[in-house]
Amino acid sequence: MEYRPLGKTGVQVSSIGFGASPLGNEFRPVTASEGERAVDAAIDRGINFFDVAPYYGRTLAEERLGNALAGKRASVLLATKCGRYDREDFDFSADRTYASIEASLLRLRTDYIDFYQVHDVEFGSVRQIVDETIPALQELQRQGKVRFIGITGYSLGVLRQIASQARVDTILSYCRYNLLSDELDRSLRPFAESAGIGLINASPLHMGVLTVQGPPAWHPAAPEVLAAGKRAVDLLVQQRVDPSVFALRYCLDYPNAATNVVGMSSAENVAANCLALETPIDPGLLAAVHEAVAGGYNKPWPSGIPENAAFG
Repeated sequence: MEYRPLGKTGVQVSSIGFGASPLGNEFRPVTASEGERAVDAAIDRGINFFDVAPYYGRTLAEERLGNALAGKRASVLLATKCGRYDREDFDFSADRTYASIEASLLRLRTDYIDFYQVHDVEFGSVRQIVDETIPALQELQRQGKVRFIGITGYSLGVLRQIASQARVDTILSYCRYNLLSDELDRSLRPFAESAGIGLINASPLHMGVLTVQGPPAWHPAAPEVLAAGKRAVDLLVQQRVDPSVFALRYCLDYPNAATNVVGMSSAENVAANCLALETPIDPGLLAAVHEAVAGGYNKPWPSGIPENAAFG
């Protein structure tokens, strides 16, 4: 496993991060024992960054991850979130934040969170997050319940706006750096680099678009993006290359993200993802993939409340 520094936190994180949302049955039914074996396999292979949220499985993912980490908590860096609790349930108030961490600590069977992150910030008021939510996280730091503070979301402009007004240690964005997008590098990386903020790249497979199985029916990407992803997948399959391994390796080759969080629900998922560490990309094939996705490249979908649209 490769380890990289995460901003100025002084922490080294595995270049592959364990995305725990599948433990909450977000993509398919997963048994508790299957999820526990996935967690064990990830730790055995050196993955130390585990990312979850109350929203995933509506608390089920946190509960299962907490059970799976029993006796192994010291081996991992644990990240969870506050602010989003259901598809349309957002609450960025200080009171809900304080209540949320207590519930997360119970489910995760721990007395502290390494990285506590405000979830999907584009769905909240920037002013409230800067003036109320993040100060609440800072108070939790003073209490010793949180080590580092982060924000997450899809909208790069909103993430940058918040981080320019309030101190954060990490920024996580998803589907913004992979074979279908380089917007994270162009729009957020220079700012994060200058501010010493650690970047976390999530969904290197574009939430299933860059897989043989294809994306879930609810995927928000435009049809041309989905079609571009399928062209890339078909090309790689024709060349007898696993599209998921290729897509993840592409992200691992990007040095400016400390870790790449990919969803895992089985020990087989873990093994396949770790195979990317040993599978270099053929430059000629990469050029062909870039050509295949051209019609759907850097085409984001709208996300968040209308008042945040001005931030981009």
